[in-house]
Amino acid sequence: MCGRETLENADNQRQRYVTKDGKCRVNLGPIEDKSRFLSDIFTTLVDLKYRWFLLVFTMCYILTWVAFGGIYFLGAWLRDDIAHINDPQWQACYENVDSFLSALLLSLESQRTIGYGYRMVTARCPEGTVLLMVQSILGSIIDALMVGCMFVKISRPQQRAQTLIFSKHCVICERDEKLCMLFRIGDLRESHMVDAKIRAKLIKSRQTKEGEFIPLEQSEINLGYDTGGDRLLLVEPQTITHVINENSPFWEVGAERLKRETFEIIVILEGIVEASGMTCQARTSYTEDEILWGHRFESCISLEKGAFRVDYSAFDKTFEVQMSLLSAKDRSSATEQDAFSALRSEEEESSGGALPPCHLERNI
Repeated sequence: MCGRETLENADNQRQRYVTKDGKCRVNLGPIEDKSRFLSDIFTTLVDLKYRWFLLVFTMCYILTWVAFGGIYFLGAWLRDDIAHINDPQWQACYENVDSFLSALLLSLESQRTIGYGYRMVTARCPEGTVLLMVQSILGSIIDALMVGCMFVKISRPQQRAQTLIFSKHCVICERDEKLCMLFRIGDLRESHMVDAKIRAKLIKSRQTKEGEFIPLEQSEINLGYDTGGDRLLLVEPQTITHVINENSPFWEVGAERLKRETFEIIVILEGIVEASGMTCQARTSYTEDEILWGHRFESCISLEKGAFRVDYSAFDKTFEVQMSLLSAKDRSSATEQDAFSALRSEEEESSGGALPPCHLERNI
């Protein structure tokens, strides 16, 4: 019971595992070995928020300019270039460097290849030439790293996921005399997702027969991976179907039990972005109160001259249908009972009366 209480808020509000826009609501605790993040510095920089990323981006350049400016100023001071700044006969190593600010400008002009031509490193000191080469190489490395991180951060496929939409609700209705759970997905862009695949997970806490409490246990929801139905041609909005059968976690869930259950369905859509070739993943979730029993989705596709038209205003619209409130298991039991009764009636009619129990058992 203690584990169950930690997963619920004090005010009994529903805590999501994944938000509707696909963000995971899991906070990682204190991590002692943070050196792992430094070993993958590129991913660490890309994962930073924009404000921190821009701060790191800016500080890399500023610190480099200041550090080499200080080295230029120290070299000019050691060679007495500062003391002979107004001596026309003096052969300076760092020409026209008379203060730290002028050394900083020399560093900035050298690294950014501005080249105003007033301050410069002359050929009279080999250490100045080596220093200029080191700064140029280091500046190129910083440029490549920062520009690469910026490009990857801007073109990350998570931004493509913003135009992949999911219906606000799941619905449970009958299709081809089978109880099914349905939801919709759509793509707002004309450039399509390549090799799109859909899958779903059921997140539900449970207690084992031995009394162990398992928080946030994940189980698979079959969306057609055994028949290839999970592979999509996402050109128009698709209605994804989960057939509730003996292998479904909702086999014993009826309309009344659905109101008492506490679970969350995580839907994951993956595909390759046609424009960039990067893999994109979009996520959403449905809680038990976002599942409508006895509803169907309205059609959002119509035929117009020369093409099909998608009406996204009807994407989330549903309508109620008349259907039984029994679970799929109870429906199956009732069907078997009806079949048994029908078989018995046929045997009685054919024999002209009631059948003896042994004859009935032999026919069964």
